[in-house]
Amino acid sequence: MDYEAVLGCVGMASISVRPGDTSVAMGINDLSVVSSMAILNVIESACSSAVIDLLEIGETTQTAKFTLEIMTTVTAGEELRANARCIEIDDNIFTFEAEVTHLNRTIATAEVQRRLVDRVSYMARIAAERINS
Repeated sequence: MDYEAVLGCVGMASISVRPGDTSVAMGINDLSVVSSMAILNVIESACSSAVIDLLEIGETTQTAKFTLEIMTTVTAGEELRANARCIEIDDNIFTFEAEVTHLNRTIATAEVQRRLVDRVSYMARIAAERINS
């Protein structure tokens, strides 16, 4: 992994909000607005797209921690766009700042930490933990 190339890298993602992406459909509340989890999903996708071309074979990233601030919302049928930029690297943790917009409005901002992992050893550890529990 070329850590210098990762610092400052940018990724983008977008989704068209479907009825199933709303809070009411997910059983969160009775509002037909995009759920916080759908917003987080598009942010995570933007973070992943920022580093995907920089990963070595067998490497991937997994979300370790996030903070999400939602300023406003949208309903089904609207498009959300997320942009993420890697602002810090500490050991194998990449920190991203992200923003979700609809048209010219900021819908949400976030800080996301993603951990660099070896795909095979990570899944082997998860399988071993499952067997031992």
